[in-house]
Amino acid sequence: MAAYEFTVTVRTQYLEEQSQPDSSHFVFAYAITIKNTGQVAAQLISRHWVITDANNHVEEVRGLGVVGHQPLLQPGEQFEYTSGTSLATPQGSMKGEYFCVAEDGEQFDASIPEFILSLPRTLH
Repeated sequence: MAAYEFTVTVRTQYLEEQSQPDSSHFVFAYAITIKNTGQVAAQLISRHWVITDANNHVEEVRGLGVVGHQPLLQPGEQFEYTSGTSLATPQGSMKGEYFCVAEDGEQFDASIPEFILSLPRTLH
């Protein structure tokens, strides 16, 4: 087991009531669970997202914390939050990483595995 490790899992949902397909505006929510699977307490400092739509338009988003928080997680603890994004296409993907600092000063990135944003009816 790595001393410094956050494991990230994601659930997505298409928000039909907030979307306007006629205007190429598709809104998705994603629920993120960040679990400290390492051996040292660490704090999530910032995030970096790479959002790609079906037209290969890429948007990068960087910022401090997540939903206004910079959670400090002891080994075994987890933090959950929900956020969202909008795309100009009915399908796309997101991936990225969280920049973290451990209690002992060690810095590391926690990878956010790529996940697909898609309308339910477009999956085959």
